[in-house]
Amino acid sequence: MGSFDAFNYQGRRALVVGGATGMGAAVTDVLVDAGADVVVMDRAEIGHQGVTPIAVDMSDKASIEAATDECGGPVDALFSCAGVADGTPGIERINFIGHRHMIDRMLDADMLPSGSAIAMISSSAGFGWEQNLERLHEFLDIRDFDGATAWTEENGKADYIWSKLSINAYVAREAFGLLKRGIRINATMPGPTVTPLAQAHADMWLTFGSDYREAAGVEASTPLEQAYPLVFLNSRAAGGITGITMIADHGYFTSGISKAFEPATPVVGFLRSTF
Repeated sequence: MGSFDAFNYQGRRALVVGGATGMGAAVTDVLVDAGADVVVMDRAEIGHQGVTPIAVDMSDKASIEAATDECGGPVDALFSCAGVADGTPGIERINFIGHRHMIDRMLDADMLPSGSAIAMISSSAGFGWEQNLERLHEFLDIRDFDGATAWTEENGKADYIWSKLSINAYVAREAFGLLKRGIRINATMPGPTVTPLAQAHADMWLTFGSDYREAAGVEASTPLEQAYPLVFLNSRAAGGITGITMIADHGYFTSGISKAFEPATPVVGFLRSTF
């Protein structure tokens, strides 16, 4: 095997949760091209050829458990890509609690062998997780599906930003324990990306950072541009990387922090505040 083969997925089984549309669909396309044996779970119709489709409702505990059991193991690379926008019933479950429950069920059943990896899609909206860590610990300590759901409702956190803050904190919290089992976990924080979900909320999602992109001469990301780093993080080539949330936003946040692009500085400051 040549050294570059660490980037491919030959002989590896991958599960893409939320792989029918958007970034998840792009991840599925890349994995098929990379030689993986791909399972796709989604509530939407799965139109990809050459994959094993499984229906799942990430807001429903029983559906998650049934889909996980149907998939079975081993799963060498898990991609947690399903997500919805504010205003969607069950957003706290679809965006985070459901993914965590699936991961826990897979771990309990030894479906994720040593050498496997997990990659989750967070968002630039989760940028300030460190400043919210005390509250996030309180939430993440509740491992029960229904209990965690109740906490978000009781505390006014059943929303998009909290779900993405939760993913980032979860990745950081779980990395060490999973590594002792030989499992890596990471996430990406995409900037504005032209997906069907983003286009449905274009006035808010696709205008974010538009002044920066115009000044830099770049466009909002395509789903494929966001799929590549996700697939890399779960590849053997990223074997030394775990517990990170990779920012994939054309440099908007770092330009704001460094004041290289000063109009971004107050926005970054707000997102690093406590919610």
